[in-house]
Amino acid sequence: MAKKLYIGGLSYDTTEQTLTETFGQAGKVVSATIIKDKFSGRSKGFGFVEMETEEEGDKAIELFNGKDLDGRTLTVNEARPMTERGDNNNRDRGNRGGNWR
Repeated sequence: MAKKLYIGGLSYDTTEQTLTETFGQAGKVVSATIIKDKFSGRSKGFGFVEMETEEEGDKAIELFNGKDLDGRTLTVNEARPMTERGDNNNRDRGNRGGNWR
């Protein structure tokens, strides 16, 4: 079973190819994705790598957490599932535009 890893502390210069090659030292990389700002297209400094097996994922965490890549110290741990963030339009905004008397 595959294991998805969160990779934090990425340099803006790090590419998905670099992640694939680097994490390939721990085993087979299924996918490597760097999260980018939708407006500028610039890296947000984190991404995800999916390793083919749990064991390879654990090995990647052991090998690369706290290590340097492209001049930055990586944070590598098991990715957590996304959670519902809720609807931002339903925030309590106080008494704006209500009945003014």
